[in-house]
Amino acid sequence: MLLTCARSWTRLERRASSSRSAAVGISGITLGGGMGLLSRRYGMTIDALLAAEIVTADGQLRTVDADHEPDLFWALRGGGGNFGVVTEMTFRLDDVSQTTGGPLVLPARPGVLAGFLAAAEQAPRELTTIATVMPCPPLPFVDAQHHGSPVLLATVVHVGPPGEAEQAIAPFRALAEPLADLIRPAQYADLLGWEEIPPTPFVSRTNFLDRVDVDLAGAIIEAVAHGPGPGRLAQFRVLGGAIGDVADDATAFGFRDRRIVSYLACVAPGPGDLGAAAEWADGLLAALDQGDHTAYINFVGSPGPVSAADAYPPATWERLRAVKAAYDPDNLFRHNHNISPAQHPSGLGTFRGRPTSGAGDWALRTVL
Repeated sequence: MLLTCARSWTRLERRASSSRSAAVGISGITLGGGMGLLSRRYGMTIDALLAAEIVTADGQLRTVDADHEPDLFWALRGGGGNFGVVTEMTFRLDDVSQTTGGPLVLPARPGVLAGFLAAAEQAPRELTTIATVMPCPPLPFVDAQHHGSPVLLATVVHVGPPGEAEQAIAPFRALAEPLADLIRPAQYADLLGWEEIPPTPFVSRTNFLDRVDVDLAGAIIEAVAHGPGPGRLAQFRVLGGAIGDVADDATAFGFRDRRIVSYLACVAPGPGDLGAAAEWADGLLAALDQGDHTAYINFVGSPGPVSAADAYPPATWERLRAVKAAYDPDNLFRHNHNISPAQHPSGLGTFRGRPTSGAGDWALRTVL
């Protein structure tokens, strides 16, 4: 499937895996990796990318894939917008003709949150979940007495026959009496909400973690209940499944073995209140710290304690810098989570070589 890159995830893109919202743009989610509601079944969005058309810093229009400028193609799959302007993408399509899913709202209790994430890790790969602890918005399908209080707002998608979906989803429904259960068989595109949010000052943080036990779940819920600003959330995506089927060095996203990724956000009433929002987010991030200080680049907030380098294994980071030096030696594309070009070992200038077309063979090794 060939797509121009001004699109969002509309019905046309529904089988190209993967986002959680129809308002998410294709280019950004793909270039950073792409973790959505089909990821455990079909992998990350970059795993479905077959080719891309890109205008590089020298003004050339290039078509890249596994056989044509493979180092640049490798870098595009997780390296963000550091290498040029991507104008077209070609994706592998996957069969999502049978899907069951939707929102499941549960009471935000420590045992429920811990149990949800444990169940998500044990679920078959056909089921992907996103669990968000947040003050309940004024949803018409949730009783008004819960509005403004923390809830566990989950979204689940199962790919496969409805009977198998019911079995896979049953452990989540058994955690507590749902406050709302809108899970149903539906076309995948109909399960994606449209969440276009107006520009709002906020602070975000992210990390990877191995587990959320009852004590940590309690701390998360407490933080969401009593933080500053008009809105806070702590979101958790259990990984695994097809995400881990790809080798760490096959793409620029190199953390295929991670178990859970967090996304924390705190909205500020105005720009002057961002300090309090950052303090809240940093405090909760510290509570989630289990010794892994790496991150998923699409969730990295700036400014913050996590840099672009933390989003890649060391060898991947150096290879990205080498590709950057080959295609954007003057760092034209720098208004992003920036990957700086590698320098000559002598330190006298930027390396300006070109990668060869041999798969995995760079002609860039002198800068590493």
